[in-house]
Amino acid sequence: MMWNETYEAMERDKLRELQSRRLNNLVYKVYQNVPFYREKMQKLGVCPEDIRSIDDITLLPFTTKDDLRDSYPYGMFAAPLEEIIRIHASSGTTGKPTVVGYTQKDITSWAECDARALVIAGGSRSSIVQVAYGYGLFTGGLGMHYGAEKIGASVIPISGGNTQRQIMVMKDFGSTIVCCTPSYAIYMAETMREMGINPADLKLKAGIFGAEPWTEEMRIQIEDMLQIKALDIYGLSEITGPGVSCECMVQQGMHVQEDMFYPEIVNPDTLEPLGYGEKGEIVFTTLTKEGIPLLRYRTRDITSLTDERCPCGRTSVRMSRLLGRSDDMLIIRGVNVFPSQIEGVLAKYQEIAPYYMIIVSRESNTDVLEIQVEFSENLFSDEVRIMEELEQKIAAELYSVLNINAKLTFVQPKSLPRSEGKAQHVIDKRH
Repeated sequence: MMWNETYEAMERDKLRELQSRRLNNLVYKVYQNVPFYREKMQKLGVCPEDIRSIDDITLLPFTTKDDLRDSYPYGMFAAPLEEIIRIHASSGTTGKPTVVGYTQKDITSWAECDARALVIAGGSRSSIVQVAYGYGLFTGGLGMHYGAEKIGASVIPISGGNTQRQIMVMKDFGSTIVCCTPSYAIYMAETMREMGINPADLKLKAGIFGAEPWTEEMRIQIEDMLQIKALDIYGLSEITGPGVSCECMVQQGMHVQEDMFYPEIVNPDTLEPLGYGEKGEIVFTTLTKEGIPLLRYRTRDITSLTDERCPCGRTSVRMSRLLGRSDDMLIIRGVNVFPSQIEGVLAKYQEIAPYYMIIVSRESNTDVLEIQVEFSENLFSDEVRIMEELEQKIAAELYSVLNINAKLTFVQPKSLPRSEGKAQHVIDKRH
């Protein structure tokens, strides 16, 4: 099923015409209303008249998170504050927060994106959607909330945390779709087991999980533990929030809402455009936003795009599962390492629990990679031989994937921290 077949199944040539018109209008708007973009375009020798089609997007400047921070709080807004009805912001833990403003039309468009995502997951007027993303300045909770209301579903705005209460509500209220981070989904499944609740006795059918990179192996774990269909969703507050793209039931990539957001893949070092199937940094241009429209925003997220037709009937390009972020990539002894590569290996082994910690340190001027993993409670063994054999097996596979040796440390069940939001998997002691 589709929520809006007109756009979700639009023929590619008609979609490009629509994107070209919207890009042209966008460029005129930011040139007139955002001094930052006017100055950037003038330095590049580009004027709005030069942008005749979507193919001309490569003439336009990139935008970065630092640009948003430097314009704190409202310097990038293209609409007057009188027209801004919602303000969201990042946490600002590494500097000034990035501030995002929404007009009424922006909120309506955002709800449209998440309505499409929920219908993809089987959502309808009869659905009960439990939103366990955080509410507040973070965009996760409110995006899925308004999407659920748009399709006429019942919304449980429970937010994150208080896991036993989450499960009680899920059971008693008959939730059919849950929205949260994938790491929290695993934590909820683990807590269900401890409470003696069988997921098969719940009405839960699907989960929409995002806000952090996760692997295909982790998806299999979630689907097995919760007995649901687990779908990936992508978004970031600078662009709009969750709903920029979302998986369909085919589970072969996330459909980008291309009528609203134009995606590009570039080399993160050279910024040269890359083709379909090539991995690089995904860049978005917001074709319809009014409050804070962005040209070629560098997300730092590493993925790839495909324009192959999806069996579900949607015609939009699809993003592959995120490999990680270019600024989260670890360089260890000259080798590029993404946490998702490590997670992909660990998730294959039923003998260990789906919790791990990556610790990078320096000894005698050499980088040391340690990976702490928990034994599964059910399979915990005091027999040294079993532990040594498993350690050797996992270490060998990690080496084949990473091309560097890692020190594997087994820790007691439930000794690593659990997360009710975005999981933190890396401690880098080198700095």
